[in-house]
Amino acid sequence: MILKSALPYRGRLAPSPTGHLHVGHALTFWRAQERCRARNGRLLLRIEDLDRARSRPGFREAIFEDLEWFGLSWDEAPVFQSDREPLYLPAWRKLREAGLIYRCDCSRRDLLSAAAAPHAEDEESIYPGTCRPVSLTMPNESAPSGFNWRFRVPENAPLEFHDLCAGTQRAMAGVDFGDFVIWRKDNVPAYQLAVVIDDAAMGITEVVRGADLLLSTFRQLLLYRALRLDPPEFYHAPLITDSSGKRLAKRDSARSLRALRTSGWTPESIRAHFR
Repeated sequence: MILKSALPYRGRLAPSPTGHLHVGHALTFWRAQERCRARNGRLLLRIEDLDRARSRPGFREAIFEDLEWFGLSWDEAPVFQSDREPLYLPAWRKLREAGLIYRCDCSRRDLLSAAAAPHAEDEESIYPGTCRPVSLTMPNESAPSGFNWRFRVPENAPLEFHDLCAGTQRAMAGVDFGDFVIWRKDNVPAYQLAVVIDDAAMGITEVVRGADLLLSTFRQLLLYRALRLDPPEFYHAPLITDSSGKRLAKRDSARSLRALRTSGWTPESIRAHFR
């Protein structure tokens, strides 16, 4: 396996058009750009617009305007996940043929009512195994639509990776996280699968993102291994929080780049104040 550090650096910005960018996004993207430019690399832009129900054309247009206003730039034509379905289906088939995924009929209500360990906000709860087959099986379906498809994580398996910002990270598969969705029943690849396929296809050597996605990295590393793809290196930046210590989110409209810009903030003043 070729070390990523030996390859030409390729980083990426990966915003979702499900709301206006907030200052936390912007500063993480700025960190990604700094790391890329310091290594004479190339920075790519990928619009993660697979969530059709929440993605809006207006938000997509705002992403470009906000990124450029903040001083961010990219080196190749933007990529849209909604145009990349031909890349995701072969990965689903490979996982299906290996018996590593299974159909799941559980609704969100079913999962909320199941006994499971509490998790941080926005973190997927540990799946109770309701639809998990007893043994590895290869489903007969030739297409994923109509069902949620879950990846079967190994039981009580220790996992570890070195994060370039946060240091050594460890988790226990089946304890810290459970079987996770890789394809949704509305025929949309889930985030965990799409980001793995896209980063591999785009030749990304380092992923810079927020520390709230540290646990997701373990899921993605399992997918890289199952699909026999080389993972990138990871840099999980500390989160920007409000005065109470709560991390900023898109619903915090007062901290969106648009609101700050309207209030008279400049990109330079934002970077100086929030870093």
